Amino acid sequence: MNGEGRDHAQRAGRSANERTDERTTGTLRIHRSLRAIRRIVIIIAALFSTDSPLPRHSPSVARTELSGRLLSLDVARGITIAFMIMVNNNGGSGSWGFMNHAEWNGLTATDLVFPTFVFVMGISVVLAIEARLARGVSRGALIRHAAQRAVILCLLGILVNTFPRFELDHIRFYGVLQRIAVCYFAVSLLYLAKPRARALAAALLIALVGYWLLVRWVPIPGAGLPGRDVPFMDVRQNLVSWLDRQLFPYHLYRAAPEHNLRDPEGLLSDIPAIGTALMGMLTGLWLRTRRSIPAKTRGLAAAAIASLAFGYLWAVWFPLNKNLWTSSYVLVAGGYSLALVALTFWAVEQRGWRTGWTWVWLVFGSNAIAAYMFSELLPGALQAVHVTSGGHATDLITFLLDHLFRRIPDPGWATFAYAVSFTAVCFVPVWILYRRRIFLKV
Repeated sequence: MNGEGRDHAQRAGRSANERTDERTTGTLRIHRSLRAIRRIVIIIAALFSTDSPLPRHSPSVARTELSGRLLSLDVARGITIAFMIMVNNNGGSGSWGFMNHAEWNGLTATDLVFPTFVFVMGISVVLAIEARLARGVSRGALIRHAAQRAVILCLLGILVNTFPRFELDHIRFYGVLQRIAVCYFAVSLLYLAKPRARALAAALLIALVGYWLLVRWVPIPGAGLPGRDVPFMDVRQNLVSWLDRQLFPYHLYRAAPEHNLRDPEGLLSDIPAIGTALMGMLTGLWLRTRRSIPAKTRGLAAAAIASLAFGYLWAVWFPLNKNLWTSSYVLVAGGYSLALVALTFWAVEQRGWRTGWTWVWLVFGSNAIAAYMFSELLPGALQAVHVTSGGHATDLITFLLDHLFRRIPDPGWATFAYAVSFTAVCFVPVWILYRRRIFLKV
């Protein structure tokens, strides 16, 4: 072999070795990222784990004898968290409209996911507190327990916001888990103080009307009165966003790179979000009554219709807006949440359809926090892994979208296939926790 041939062979050998090294490095990064997520989930499990009354292998269980649990509620929670994972990982551009949030005013199916989770949490708080009180747990112990879990949820929320880069310049303090923590702690205190339907209904009314008065009639400093000096519910000039910019300037969700416009989980909008949880608590009280199961189903359906009617009517003057969590949005989203709970309650508790179709939703619903945490940490881990494609470095998620899912001609179906696949991947660790009887609770 002449010198030129040897040089070519050596270059080819080096190129092959470099490609092998890149693949090895990429594989090691994936393994390290997955191990990091696994350790985080194990830590969360240690903090929240509890022995569940649910059976290990079969979802066919009695509905009320097991510490007040309702299988239909776990199914509803499971449907909600699965759809939440899908819409949070919808594949990006090309995804169908209902798989995205409304830009500002308006409502899509995606906008119903978070309030439904908060609503179901409100039901769960009633059932859990009553079960613990029946076991002789003191109210003081329950308050300490609620405070501890709220703090841990806030810390987990900050972890989700910063993983995997942990950049502090624009660290976001608000978030989904933080809002859940605030609502959980607030309604727990309210229920322990006044566990009566009238008191909770009064608190709901105060929250919704009071929030409307604040947003509609309180002047925005430096801008003026909404509806007179500035447009009512302007994207930037509204009381909710103004307050968040004062509290956490340059640490808000919107918009990059300044992160100083607004945040969909801002402080003031926690007030109506607590109203969503209160609607769930009122539903929980209804489900604990001694009425027959068919009567409870009819009551849930009637409440859903009434809530939707009042919500859409109020939306004429106070538009539906998930970003501001408007009072009309609370009622409309609550109506759809009631409809979901009514449907699962009718199917599982009244009709007795407890096997087969319920299993996937039961696994997701029994470990909703674990499923959410994994689904929020996994994208960051995958995006931290870089692979070479066509001579260009790209992250693993983009690589999978471009080389696998976007081979499907229709963009809507392509992104939907990615969302379903991502949700299926998130199901695996939750199923492992379920089989090991590790259940993370709020």
